[in-house]
This record gives sequence, structure tokens and C-alpha cells, in this order.
Amino acid sequence: MRLRRELTCRELVELVTDYLEGALSPRDHARFERHIAGCDGCTTYLEQMRITIRALGRLPHETMPAPARDALLSAFRDWNEERAS
Repeated sequence: MRLRRELTCRELVELVTDYLEGALSPRDHARFERHIAGCDGCTTYLEQMRITIRALGRLPHETMPAPARDALLSAFRDWNEERAS
């Protein structure tokens, strides 16, 4: 059986939604878990995503004006791009 290489931080960011939704394969779930066990930055990112989901999960969609939603999405995109470079 061939082992897959370890996840990079960038790959983890791309998989975080699937991880939180329980949609990763058992192998990718194990790779994800191994990565966060040894990467403080990704562990912090994962916790920030959990906090964000908990906070936003309590807000009805219609309570967030479109400009605010767009600004928030833009800020996350910019933060993610800065982090990845």
C-alpha cells in the first residue's frame, strides 16, 4: 500500500470545509489530522473557521446586507492569499 504525501498548508485550507462537514475520505481525514497535529498555524485557522461557522450559523441569511457579505468574503480571500504567499 502506497502512502500519500503529507498535506501542505495550502491543501489543508482547500480541504477545511470538507473536513468540517465530515466529507473527507478516511485517508484524507487522517492526513488532515496529522497535519493539524503538527502545524500551529493551521490549527489556529481551523479553530477560526469553527468560530466563524458557529457565529454566522446563528444569523439568518437575510440579516446580512449584500455589501457587508461581499466585504467579508473579500477580506477572507485577501487574508487567504496573503497567508498562502
